[in-house]
Amino acid sequence: MHDEPLIADPFAAREGGPNRSVVEVAVGVLVRPDGAFLLTSRPQGKAYAGYWEFPGGKLEVGESVAQALKRELYEELGIEIGNAQPWKVEMVDYPHALVRLHFCKVFDWVGILEMREAQSFSWERLPVQVQPVLPGTVPVLQWFAKEGQYSGATHLIAARAGN
Repeated sequence: MHDEPLIADPFAAREGGPNRSVVEVAVGVLVRPDGAFLLTSRPQGKAYAGYWEFPGGKLEVGESVAQALKRELYEELGIEIGNAQPWKVEMVDYPHALVRLHFCKVFDWVGILEMREAQSFSWERLPVQVQPVLPGTVPVLQWFAKEGQYSGATHLIAARAGN
């Protein structure tokens, strides 16, 4: 993890001010045998609605990252995951929340994807074609590029008003 958080929208006011608490989030990076990875869109009514991200959600009191990830992926996608491999941790400072993202790679799951929050999904490779990409997703794309010795752009950049 970097010492300084990734700053999303540096000019926006921060809800809760400078001393707000950190929200712990479990994030699943589902990877198929062919190397494609799953991105989902953020549902309407949530911050950054329509932006593409890796699925997951907040840890509940007393939950481990693995427990939260299993629960969240079942609630959001209708799948049961096998072992989740802890991968990387990244802090992101969004205007609406300061989040610590616990990224876990998932290679094993059972079930058919159901978008239970009316979100969209896409199996992607680099460069990612869906847009816009959530700021907290960008480091993961860069990690994939480094692992795969990929040297091109990781995603398309799209300006979007009203963030």
